[in-house]
Amino acid sequence: MTAFCVMKLLCQATRNEHRYAKRFCGTLLTQTQQKRVFSPFWMVVSDPTKSVVFGLTQAFCTAEKSPKELKRKTAFGSVGRRIPYRILHVINQDGESLGNMHRAEALKLMDQHDLKLVLLRENVEPPVYRLMTGQQIHEEQMKRAEKKKSSANPGMVQKELSFSSTIAKNDLDTKTKQIAQWIEKKYHVKITIRQAKDSNADMFTLFDQILETVSDKATYLSKPKVTREGVSTCILRHMSDKELKAYQKMEKQRNSTEKKDEDLKSNELHP
Repeated sequence: MTAFCVMKLLCQATRNEHRYAKRFCGTLLTQTQQKRVFSPFWMVVSDPTKSVVFGLTQAFCTAEKSPKELKRKTAFGSVGRRIPYRILHVINQDGESLGNMHRAEALKLMDQHDLKLVLLRENVEPPVYRLMTGQQIHEEQMKRAEKKKSSANPGMVQKELSFSSTIAKNDLDTKTKQIAQWIEKKYHVKITIRQAKDSNADMFTLFDQILETVSDKATYLSKPKVTREGVSTCILRHMSDKELKAYQKMEKQRNSTEKKDEDLKSNELHP
């Protein structure tokens, strides 16, 4: 009779364990359908005569990351032959669209014309690549670096001046004095010069003349460039302490050399 009771209790305990295990696994399956989260569990049996023990490990998720998480900032340059996309929209070195093509065809064109592939836009379908020469890539990298450097800092004040290439000397002197005052306050100064009709004045030379008047404290933040037909701009900034020291040292050496040349000429005239 005692043996029968013991067997009945063991059977009941086994059924309870199976019921709890099914309920536990059912909860995991529900989580999987909702969030695609799997929490694998391990089973430890310390002794064959004892109950099964369940424990949870750290959960992991197979949900895909958001586009923001996947987006990576890459430097502008050749991507080599590592292209993760099958279909590309390709632009040639002259800026003309070649349409969509398989990456193998794009690599073939790259090899045939001795060019490099550069990723322009990744967040479109298909992504846009351009075939470029090494010189084109270098020039674009320089433009981007200059643009980043010339972008105004949040706390930086930028003043602007605009005038014609035929500006009168007195007016130019007045504007130059204003530029010197702004530079002294360590402002950035954007200068825009408009090419007057029937004027052959070299605007870049005019920019250099303006810089020469403040050369002891200012330098180009953004070098003179043509922004559109008949209009050129540049940005001046105050030199850093390191640049000022280098400039003063260079001026001292130049003055010393000039003085030596003058003494040499004087000795030749009065032996």
